[in-house]
Amino acid sequence: MEARGSRWTGWWRGRGRTGDTPAARDMAAAVRLDLLLGAVRAGFPVAPAARPSGYRCSCDRVGCPAPARHPVSFAWQTQATTDTEQIAHWIARDPQANFVTATGRTHDVLDVPEEAGRIALERLLDQDAAGPVAAADGRYLFFTATRGTPADEDEWWPCELDSHPDTLEDHPGLRWHCRGSYVLLPPSALPDTSAVRWVRGPEHPLPDPLRVLDVLTDACTTVGAVAEEQWRIG
Repeated sequence: MEARGSRWTGWWRGRGRTGDTPAARDMAAAVRLDLLLGAVRAGFPVAPAARPSGYRCSCDRVGCPAPARHPVSFAWQTQATTDTEQIAHWIARDPQANFVTATGRTHDVLDVPEEAGRIALERLLDQDAAGPVAAADGRYLFFTATRGTPADEDEWWPCELDSHPDTLEDHPGLRWHCRGSYVLLPPSALPDTSAVRWVRGPEHPLPDPLRVLDVLTDACTTVGAVAEEQWRIG
């Protein structure tokens, strides 16, 4: 990924010389934009998400159950885009905004506890089957090709591991994010001062999800994580 070759990051750095924003804030925004554009170049549609506000969430919901871990808009699935102009506009409006990527369009994400993720990544690298991998909240997120979104809804086969924002606690072991779900993208920040980061960047090709699933299931078993027995499609 070209860290300094984008005309958008050049534009952001140029703003620092105009006095519109402090230079440090401008540079931080440029770095964030670089990371987001890396995901966008990989074809991941993104939408703005809430961010930390002290130890709370930037949304106005009292006692937010997922602080800094959810989209800003309820229309995030429609809002998610790879349009760089729109993304630059979002960051200009809120340079500290987190971002999610909508899964089930161009990619899916399988996530597991970090210990299992490290084991699985080593095995996938040995098999030359590893794609992009991110880390956040004590979990590893494995980006894969999507199972697809057929026009005919009757052709869509759900999986026992399918996870949605309101069902994550039901899947403490292995989760499969496909249609109707999302995950945070780097460099999203969390209230505990940690951040989502790339372990293996989005420039790598997306692997077959079932091949990754097999390795992740074995890794979860190795570390004693909860892995659903009925992971098969159907």
